[in-house]
Amino acid sequence: MNQEAFGLIFTGEANPYMRDLVLSRAVAAVPFGGRYRCIDFPLSNLVNTGIRNVGLIVQRNYHSLMDHLGTGKEWDLNRKRDGLFLLPPFSTKDNTGVYRGDIDAFHSVMQYVRRSNQKYLILCGSHTVLNTTFDAILKQHRETGADMTIMYNEDPRFFPEEQNRDLRLLLDEDGKTVNGLEWNPRHPGSNFRSCEINVIDKDLFEDLVEEAYSRGYVDFVRDIMLPKAKELKIMGWRYDGYVARIDSINTYFLHSMELLNAVYAKDLFNMRHPIYTKVKDEIATKYGENAGVHNVVMADGCVIDGAVENSILFRGVTVERGAIVKNSILMQGVTVRKGAVLDHVILDKNVTVNAGRQLTGYEGIPLVFRKNLTI
Repeated sequence: MNQEAFGLIFTGEANPYMRDLVLSRAVAAVPFGGRYRCIDFPLSNLVNTGIRNVGLIVQRNYHSLMDHLGTGKEWDLNRKRDGLFLLPPFSTKDNTGVYRGDIDAFHSVMQYVRRSNQKYLILCGSHTVLNTTFDAILKQHRETGADMTIMYNEDPRFFPEEQNRDLRLLLDEDGKTVNGLEWNPRHPGSNFRSCEINVIDKDLFEDLVEEAYSRGYVDFVRDIMLPKAKELKIMGWRYDGYVARIDSINTYFLHSMELLNAVYAKDLFNMRHPIYTKVKDEIATKYGENAGVHNVVMADGCVIDGAVENSILFRGVTVERGAIVKNSILMQGVTVRKGAVLDHVILDKNVTVNAGRQLTGYEGIPLVFRKNLTI
């Protein structure tokens, strides 16, 4: 058990680029990879590091997230001491219950932060999916005497029309010392991009949040990290594994399809530190006489009697005889009737596609349908 650090995950960010997928859920609760949610990855990374004190800040559309997490049993966080703490918004004379930004959110949970006995805080976002442990970054943070250490990776891909929370690091030749930061740059001066994971001394975090809140600031990166980039000793820690940033429909589709590549899938689902999720007792997938399946990530409980290729199928999906599904993501409980054809489509939970329908999107522009629709 790691006694020197605790985790705090902020899940309250709204993201218009995720469109229909976040109409009734937080980004942290968006399904990913067949049977997981985005929140499973930062939570599992913390648990695999031995951290047993984790706070989860929620703000809007968090019922799905709370249902998924429950008591934290699947992550071994249902404990008498420490454990998983769900921190919803509440109204007081100092807090309206509606966060203008993450500084408001951090200030509202400061009582939880202060009563945590650990020295270091691992601050995580909920848009970034990766599989690691935090032992190495904690070690570097201690040894360098840094005020803050930012986990980053090298990512040459850039979607300027879909920028949401893009923090770029300008590094010294040693690859560790941060000389400057860029926030949502139109023309990035670096391919080194934050993974939404920061290690910071708890006492310093308290001081920074209290100072920023007293001045009416709202954004931790823009109003604290950028102005204090020269004043604080900020270091970078490079992560060279697979990183998926779920910050738009297009990046969600892109990274989901990348899981069909065995190299990426093996890295993200590295069994040395497994990704935990809510357990559902499902029967194995059933294949009919007419089933044809090629290069598919498929969860339990599906019934397949049609053709499925280059796709992601979540639990309980039904593809009837004569239906064709290609380059698509079908979430839990989706039914594709006889003769329907799907290509570059994302179907949210419990969508039914009637017989003979043809739905076709394009690479980079998938069709997206929200929950519970009949098409």
